[in-house]
Amino acid sequence: MTKGSRKSHRRQKAPATARPEQARSPPVQRSAPTLRWRTAALLAIGSGALFLLLASGLSWFKTSDTSSQPASVAELSFVGSQACSGCHQAETGLWQSSQHRHAMDHATDASVHGDFNDAAFEYAGTRSRFFRKDRKFFVETDGPDGKLATFEVKYTFGVEPLQQYLIEFPDGRIQALSVAWDTRPKDQGGQRWFHLYPDAAVTSSDPLHWTRLNQNWNFMCAECHSTDVHKNYDAAKDRFATSFSEISVGCEACHGAGSRHIAWAHQKPAARGPDKGLLVRFDERAGITWSAEAGTLTPKRSAPAATLRKEVETCGRCHARRGQLSEDWVPGKPLSETHRVSLLDRQHFRADGQMRDDEETYNYAPFKQSKMFAKGVTCSDCHDPHSAALKAPGDGVCAQCHAPSKYDSAAHRQHANVSPPPGCASCHMPERRYMVVDRRHDHGFRIPRPDLSVQLGTPNACNDCHRDKPAAWAAQQIETWFGPERHGFQTYAGAFHAAWTDAPDAQALLAVVVGSSDAPGIVRASALAEMPAPDADLTRRALSDPDPLVRLGALDALEGIPADQLWTLASPQLTDPVRGARIRAAELLASVPPSRQPTADRSKFTQAAAEFVAAQKLNADRPDARTALGNFLARQASAAEAQAEYRAALRLDPSFSPAAINLSDLYRQLGRDSDGERVLRETLSNSGQSASLHHALGLVLVRERRASEALDELRQAAELDPSQPRYAYVYAVGLNSSGRRDDALAVLRTSLQAHPNDHDTLSAALALSREKGDSASALGYAERLSRLMPSNREIEDLIKQLKR
Repeated sequence: MTKGSRKSHRRQKAPATARPEQARSPPVQRSAPTLRWRTAALLAIGSGALFLLLASGLSWFKTSDTSSQPASVAELSFVGSQACSGCHQAETGLWQSSQHRHAMDHATDASVHGDFNDAAFEYAGTRSRFFRKDRKFFVETDGPDGKLATFEVKYTFGVEPLQQYLIEFPDGRIQALSVAWDTRPKDQGGQRWFHLYPDAAVTSSDPLHWTRLNQNWNFMCAECHSTDVHKNYDAAKDRFATSFSEISVGCEACHGAGSRHIAWAHQKPAARGPDKGLLVRFDERAGITWSAEAGTLTPKRSAPAATLRKEVETCGRCHARRGQLSEDWVPGKPLSETHRVSLLDRQHFRADGQMRDDEETYNYAPFKQSKMFAKGVTCSDCHDPHSAALKAPGDGVCAQCHAPSKYDSAAHRQHANVSPPPGCASCHMPERRYMVVDRRHDHGFRIPRPDLSVQLGTPNACNDCHRDKPAAWAAQQIETWFGPERHGFQTYAGAFHAAWTDAPDAQALLAVVVGSSDAPGIVRASALAEMPAPDADLTRRALSDPDPLVRLGALDALEGIPADQLWTLASPQLTDPVRGARIRAAELLASVPPSRQPTADRSKFTQAAAEFVAAQKLNADRPDARTALGNFLARQASAAEAQAEYRAALRLDPSFSPAAINLSDLYRQLGRDSDGERVLRETLSNSGQSASLHHALGLVLVRERRASEALDELRQAAELDPSQPRYAYVYAVGLNSSGRRDDALAVLRTSLQAHPNDHDTLSAALALSREKGDSASALGYAERLSRLMPSNREIEDLIKQLKR
């Protein structure tokens, strides 16, 4: 669990311990009606008899119903992993030992690893107690109202290196406790209770509290910890009826519904089709070999790999940072068909693409940046697909392709005085720690770049170990060993650093990345999305790229384009073969009124818009989805419907600032600023200190001509979030309008220390310095602007005037 949310402040509190008549049935495990033994199998799982069932899987398989219809037209349904075990006993054995098999389970003596022998744990003034009663597991801890209450643990969640525990509420929501059990051995610091936010003081009013939205299993976790999950959220009743066909990650979580494969297996051999009734054949490695090139010993694949690989896209469903657009997922299809993948941004990644140690990014985006991916490596080249374990221990998995005579040599490792020397992963897959105890390798497979640490402040593997040495020392060592031109595969750090620091050459550097055929697709997509100004030619070419991520990045680059230009560029994506691109195109084009849409395109927009709306309704339990739908409706001039969505978002989370700000802006358009002010103040009262809310409230007060109050709100915004130069700029404009020019200049100068290349701040500082008669300062600001806009004739003329 990494995020959470909260419901309306008007919701009824769940009882401390749900009485039998109040408790909702657990998430439904759906049966497969075409297989008569399915119900018995589920009962066996529910009673903890899964081992016996799997052991007798072959006999179950032989006595189950058979179908005479062709496998290709048999009903498509989920049959459960036990149906696979009869024929696939070896794979089942590997899966049984995997973390996938134990991703979620009913709380039983066998599945619970934590200490429930009246153990206690104290955090933020709350003493939680873990105990057992009537063979069930309970926790006494702070509930949604902050008071101690007792809750039954219904499910375990995960197994190594930590295990969380799930609590079910009468309205169908299932919440993950933030106090977890460290399952590591005691000599490694484990066998203890710990809190997932040890450096904070998360109480019941905090969005990260275990009872609130961001710790909700139904949205945050279920899809990737169980099989065939349907969230089944009822927005009208604000209730869940979430269901799954298998409680953990089973065979069909990766292979898709298996009923047609079962039907195929029951057919006579002569009648069996070549597709085996499978939804996808993970055959991309079939017949593929890796060999060492003569001379260099560099590994080479025997045939080029596809841009989109069925295996990587399938694993990416749960090993990517992404949002769900549809539950109609099919294995092997592009992930962007049903999910929106996070691109490289400053919140989650370093400028060189490394995952940040404070924001979990999972493996999909790092791996897609790697040379390994570019050369054709897939997940199962290194991991057994059924156990998920490495195919060989330690460096052995790398030695499958990388000749030990070259890469296991002293000349390559350069740590002759260290025993044992660092492994491959230590240098090329540095670890980052998440959820306090979970150490995960970065799958970007980078060479150490301490020189980038010196230039850009990015981390490097060398200083992960040599913490007592500066990055410059490590950079010198690398240069001594391998020479000065060792730049590796990922060469785009400078471009993203320029973009994230508003450097004058950001546009040009990002354009080079976008236009490079060697840059990974996810990197080109990210560069498009980060470009300070749209580049029509680059964007147009990117919109026809074979990689859907690049097309999505190109659509992101069109944000803010005038409507009269937007339709020509974005409308072809309304019929993009990938749903994610169609949805993004519809979102962008929502502001173009039907009267200005070409007649031939109107039905295309209507269909894509329906997909966008469906995606938001799927996530109607989330304030961000309700706000996105509100924005879409506002663009469509459907003010009443937009207002309803913003209000729904705020009922789900009364502190959700984007909903409040957009609703306030809608009221501005309707001439109802007083209503906008009330919404912002209500949300501020629920969110504590929010810079964006203070800023929005300040603008409302400016329009209401309440200058003194407005300045106070704008000041708070600028002080609360100095990372946003816009807040300081607007505050300075307000100060100057109130006759406080010197104070305004002081605010601008302070902001420029953190944002030296911000155009608006420089322009304001230039104008106010000229008004003050400070030609020297004005000249300095003008010259800085000139470096940002070297071909701007107006600035060049102004510089000449100031030099006279």
